Amino acid sequence: MTKEEKNQFIDVLDKSISENSNFYLADISGLTAEEANNLRRLCFKREVSLQVVKNTLLKKVLEKNDSNYDELYDVLKGNTSIMFTDVANAPAKVIKEFRKKHDKPVFKAAHLDASFYIGEEYLDTLSDLKSKNELIAEIMMLLQSPAKNVISSLQSGGNKLSGIIKTLSERE
Repeated sequence: MTKEEKNQFIDVLDKSISENSNFYLADISGLTAEEANNLRRLCFKREVSLQVVKNTLLKKVLEKNDSNYDELYDVLKGNTSIMFTDVANAPAKVIKEFRKKHDKPVFKAAHLDASFYIGEEYLDTLSDLKSKNELIAEIMMLLQSPAKNVISSLQSGGNKLSGIIKTLSERE
């Protein structure tokens, strides 16, 4: 890779990191070509972008970026892949699902919005996170529940009231 190609790669990766506040770092070394292709297919299905990067280039990108990524420098050892997504928990779910049959990928770290999650112990926590759409749906259900109860009470009360009025009118 020439110096010009490296600079272009750094610019492209810097743009990706700036545009995506959610990214994961993982180690996928040791996978066979078939396994790596299966992982890439799974990522594609879940709308996760997977890219193998050199640690030195990734460090330059992180240093170049306006945000502070100092906490991630320690995990930039060995092989590193970066996973971008719009849904914060999608890469964690991909990693957990793929590891049901394989030993890899190994979760290294994640950057979600402004928070860092470094180490394998955070993988379960990250996969259990709810997406923005899931949270909105839960809030809508919670907000609708009391309104539904009031409406059903009013409807049942209206039926009783009309029955009472009808009975009283028939008495005369």
